[in-house]
Amino acid sequence: MKNLTKLFILCTAAMAVFSCAEQKRSGNPIIEGWYADPEAVIFGDTYWLYPTWSQPFKDQLHLDAFSSKDLVTWTKHERVIDNKEISWLTHALWAPSIIEKGGKYYLMFSCNNVKQGEVGGIGVAVADNPAGPFKDHLGKPLIQDIINGAQPIDQFVFKDTDGTYYMYYGGWKHCNVGKLNDDFTGFVPFEDGEIFKEITPGEYVEGPFMFIRDGKYYFMWSEGKWRKANYRVAYAIADNPLGPFESRGVILQTDEAIGTGAGHHSVMHNPRSGKYYIVYHRHPIGSTDGNDRRTCIDELHFDAEGNILPVKMTFEGVAADPLK
Repeated sequence: MKNLTKLFILCTAAMAVFSCAEQKRSGNPIIEGWYADPEAVIFGDTYWLYPTWSQPFKDQLHLDAFSSKDLVTWTKHERVIDNKEISWLTHALWAPSIIEKGGKYYLMFSCNNVKQGEVGGIGVAVADNPAGPFKDHLGKPLIQDIINGAQPIDQFVFKDTDGTYYMYYGGWKHCNVGKLNDDFTGFVPFEDGEIFKEITPGEYVEGPFMFIRDGKYYFMWSEGKWRKANYRVAYAIADNPLGPFESRGVILQTDEAIGTGAGHHSVMHNPRSGKYYIVYHRHPIGSTDGNDRRTCIDELHFDAEGNILPVKMTFEGVAADPLK
């Protein structure tokens, strides 16, 4: 009888430990501090996060990165790049995007909140490690001019299945796409000779993002005003990376019980578990400061036809999901 009792206690304890492990979740926000515009990406067996430091423009002079093996525990990598490295940066360092090519990590960024004729726009930095330190790749902006009405901000680099690297970018309610050259120092023209094509969909404002699922191109963007509760995420589906893109509706927006102004996101897919995640920022309930933005994560789900289902924002976040 004593042995049976001991066995019962051991089994109960083991079940409790297993249950706790199963219930381990990221919580929202997933990192401490005011961070926005998160670029979430997978390199090898590690999740990486590159957000904007959400402060007044004059103070936005560096970028931090974060890494995690399981989406729950995050390590901060401070100042992976700053104004000491980017000589032409004066303020408003925003919206990083990163991609690996040939063993190098290319960090794209926006800065200086430019208007036509001003110095600033989209730049490129490079490092041998996703934690940096990153060095200015060009010593000047990659895109500085206002083209097709698009302010040069909010760049996202997408590698297509044929190996072509596209850059989607643009604020002021206009979105352009261009094909990057081999070393990311410029662009190569399309077959018709154009360097950039405007692909602005629906009520697009800024924050483009692209991913492929089941052979379809999912193009996503933010609408509304980033400081306001009407900030939100919409999407389209196309058969190729150039569209046309017709909005299929909003999938992430304010929930008055959770947070407001949810937007400027990215998407990750864990091939081991099959799960998709949307990483985004939102304002805490009751906040009146537009810079009060916190980086959060929730699961992204699809229906049987491949449409994205509306995202349910949570305080709990997601369960641990190691990449291997």
